[in-house]
Amino acid sequence: MMENLNVKNVVLVHGAFADGSGYKALYNELTKKGFNVVVVQNPLTSLEDDVLATHVALDRVGGPAILAGHSWGGAVITQAGNHPNVAALVYIAAFQPDNGESALQWLQTAPPAPENGVLPPDDKGIVYYDKDKFHAGFCADIDKEEAEFMYASQGAFYAKGFVTPITDAAWRHKPAYGLIATEDKSIAPEIQHAMYSRSNTIVKEIKGSHVIFMSQPELVAEMIIKAAENI
Repeated sequence: MMENLNVKNVVLVHGAFADGSGYKALYNELTKKGFNVVVVQNPLTSLEDDVLATHVALDRVGGPAILAGHSWGGAVITQAGNHPNVAALVYIAAFQPDNGESALQWLQTAPPAPENGVLPPDDKGIVYYDKDKFHAGFCADIDKEEAEFMYASQGAFYAKGFVTPITDAAWRHKPAYGLIATEDKSIAPEIQHAMYSRSNTIVKEIKGSHVIFMSQPELVAEMIIKAAENI
């Protein structure tokens, strides 16, 4: 199967309240189909820092790659996706801002779900997710133990990233694919629909929580493979 693919590299970018370890199931799905997968560990200190970390990963793969991002990682790939090795973008329940827009602007276009546990920034400017709401609000369709590990291993997300505008939206230049999590309590599905519909993104809905890449890795892998096959 893989011999006919033009793109054999995938770079995965995680979002806020997470780290790269959440991509293990998706990594397994893609590698067993012959893809070379690199998982970015975002510092989460700013949009610019996360873009730099993503560019480092794209440099490492040394050839055409599908760049996929979850949640906040969607803003990162929107800015980082102009890297010459990026063949297409895949948004996994992710922000997809345009030039001059920030992730926070989109988050504020619909009222938060009752389960949503994003807290105000602390005195260091770091945003955390309410521990008591994390399972129901962020990752309701993974088991309790996995949710607890995910909460414990999350990076410290600096709020300034949320308000930093995109300067050159890569989806304006490169093919884009989007997965909408229909049970998402962190980024409302209607926000995902609104972003992807205005950008000519090829969209598929997946029934699941905000972390469909963990609960439905086979379906997320299918979209990434579709992106690779259609280059």
